Amino acid sequence: MTVPLVAVAHGSRDRRSAATVRELVEVVRAQAPELDVRVSFLDLSTPLVTDVLRELRDEGHREVIVVPLLLGSAYHARVDLPALVSEVAGPGFTVSVSDVLGIDPLLEAVALDKLSATDLTGAGIVVSAVGSSNTGANSAVADLANRWQAKLGVPVAPAFASTAQPDIPAAIAQVRARGADRIVVASWFLAPGLLPDRIAALASEAVFVAEPLGPDERVARVVLRRYEAMRLVAVA
Repeated sequence: MTVPLVAVAHGSRDRRSAATVRELVEVVRAQAPELDVRVSFLDLSTPLVTDVLRELRDEGHREVIVVPLLLGSAYHARVDLPALVSEVAGPGFTVSVSDVLGIDPLLEAVALDKLSATDLTGAGIVVSAVGSSNTGANSAVADLANRWQAKLGVPVAPAFASTAQPDIPAAIAQVRARGADRIVVASWFLAPGLLPDRIAALASEAVFVAEPLGPDERVARVVLRRYEAMRLVAVA
C-alpha cells in the first residue's frame, strides 16, 4: 500500500487561501496520480490535519507522510504541527513529517517569474513575507533578498507582515535610500489572504504588487520532493 501524502497548510479565515491550497493539491495529484494525496489545515480551515490523520488511520493505513505547505521553519512547523500529529500517531500508526517547503530554488523561480510582468528599471524590490519570532526563518528571507539583489542588480530588501522587522514602510525606505525610484513588491506567500492584503495596503505607493506563489507546477514538484525525501528516510 502506497504511503499517503497529507499536505497541511496553515489555514485562514480568507476563503481564497484554502481555495488556492486545494488547487495546489490538485496539481500535486496530477503530477503523481499513483499517490493518495489529502489536503488539510492546521487551523481556521477544514479539514483539520488531525481529522484527516484519524480518517487515514481508520481506513487501515499504518504509515502517513505529512508535508507542511509552509515557506518557513517557524512556530507552526516546530511546535504546532508536531503537537497535533502526536494527538493521533501511536503504536501501529506512524506519522512522519517532512521538511517545510522553505526557501527552495524552484520556489524562488516562481516568485521571480511573478515579477516578469513589470519593468524593474530604476525599481527597488521589497520581498514581503509573513515574519516570525524565529530569527532563522526571518534570516532565510533576508538571504533570499540578498541573492536577488546580486542577481538582478537592483536594491532588494525583505519586509515582514507581522512580528519581525523591517516592516513594509521601513523596507520601502531602505530601497529608496539605495537609489530606487519605483517600488515593486514581491510575494513570499503561498496563497492570497489577510496578510498579503495588509501588505498591499501598506505598499500603496508600489507600482506593482506580485501575486503569491499559488498552484504552480513547480510548487507541486517541491511538495513531492519533500515527500520523497521523507520516504527515503523511512526506507533507510
